[in-house]
Amino acid sequence: MPTTITRMVAAAFIATTTVLTPAHAQRTDITIGMQLEPPHLDPTSAAAQAIDSVVYSNIFEGLTKFQRDGSIVAGLAESWEITDDGTEYTFTLRDGVQFHDETTMDAEDVKFSLDRARADDSQNAQKALFTGIQNVRVVDPLTVKITLDGPNGNFLFNLAWGDAVIVAPESIGNIKQSPIGTGPYVLSDWVQGDQIVLSRNPGYWGEQPSLDKGTFKFISDPTAAFAAMMAEDIDAFSVFPAPENLPQFEADPRFQVLIGSTEGETILSINNKKPPLDNVKVRQAIAHAIDRNALIDGAMFGYGTPIGTHFAPHHPAYVELTQQSAYDPEKARTLLAEANLADGFNVTLHLPPPSYARRGGEIIAAQLANVGIEAQIINVEWAQWLETVFRGKNFDLTIVSHTEPMDIGIYARPDYYFQYDSSEFQDVIAALNTTTDPDSRVSLLQTAQKLIADDYVNSYLFQLAALGVAKVGIQGLWEDLPTAAIPLAEISWKN
Repeated sequence: MPTTITRMVAAAFIATTTVLTPAHAQRTDITIGMQLEPPHLDPTSAAAQAIDSVVYSNIFEGLTKFQRDGSIVAGLAESWEITDDGTEYTFTLRDGVQFHDETTMDAEDVKFSLDRARADDSQNAQKALFTGIQNVRVVDPLTVKITLDGPNGNFLFNLAWGDAVIVAPESIGNIKQSPIGTGPYVLSDWVQGDQIVLSRNPGYWGEQPSLDKGTFKFISDPTAAFAAMMAEDIDAFSVFPAPENLPQFEADPRFQVLIGSTEGETILSINNKKPPLDNVKVRQAIAHAIDRNALIDGAMFGYGTPIGTHFAPHHPAYVELTQQSAYDPEKARTLLAEANLADGFNVTLHLPPPSYARRGGEIIAAQLANVGIEAQIINVEWAQWLETVFRGKNFDLTIVSHTEPMDIGIYARPDYYFQYDSSEFQDVIAALNTTTDPDSRVSLLQTAQKLIADDYVNSYLFQLAALGVAKVGIQGLWEDLPTAAIPLAEISWKN
């Protein structure tokens, strides 16, 4: 048969085959890149946001939960009633909810979870969320009554945190490596250093999600992350670590770029108890030595909003205080001289893996050197940062994004890693916790912002932008990140 005729027959066969093939099936799996791997999978005993990114609303659920716009809705609690004095919450739980091991989730599990979180020996990184709880009482299997020692306008908000998810006493012993929750996905595989795979939970109490499987792939190096996306080995990066590459993705029809906001206050944390950092003039000098705009341009390629206090600019109660710590190296030198440190001093600067920290740390070290402060950079992995800085408090300076929602209350905890101890600030937060009037709460929040700015507790750098990259067929990824979460149940592929 002549070659031309052979090609015509082949083409006709292919065309016929294409017509007879069913429509392309919708994909039911996704691979999502993450820069950091969780140290373990128990959100109730560590501060690593990578844990919540994998498990929040996927494996574990709480009585309430955050939505993508930051609002609070019912979770495992179907409804609740609050007494007039705001001290007693009666939660009605959803009926028929099971843990992944097919045991029933009931009021006893809620009591166990909250009592465990507030216990004297609790390892919960946000134990302060539960200190106002006076008693948790099981009324019946689907009703639990929580009594507070005073009204708390944040209580339903606090219960939505990943640190407040409901766990079971039967499976708590292996929670770090084999988490058993009530969520729409179960852990099916974890290859340390490589990936975590979640599979759809067929016994989920709620609506079944579109995705059968979600794989979280860990790629710490920004260059490797870019290569993996361009090769389409990764379907999406919820938080892409190389902002300099975003223009290339925007120009590529295969991808969509999602730019939103986060709750991540990126700060130069200062150990307030270590001399000479215990001197407010020294902390003020550090703040004036930093050029925020140069930092945002150099480390984040322009993505980020300057902040002058520990509060998200998109919040209605935000106070603009950046001018109070504006870049002024000459003022920084004067302040150091007033603190008898005209010749400068040496500090350590611990930098965890995220790009904002490693890249930003190089820039900040150069800016500090310009006023006589020599910063020794110590690059640490996330587990080392948690052990040395967060728990051990063995540091001078560090850079980290605090991604927990509206977490200014951490400054009322003298034992928190930067060790700020102000009775005036603690009184403001105590008043905030017992105030429900919206206008009064705004006033207290603004007072709190000004107090920590006046004390130069930390150097406030910028609000971390949410920089996502995904293939064009993906829908449902959160653009804004009111908490560290990648809820797989909300993600699907377009037909």
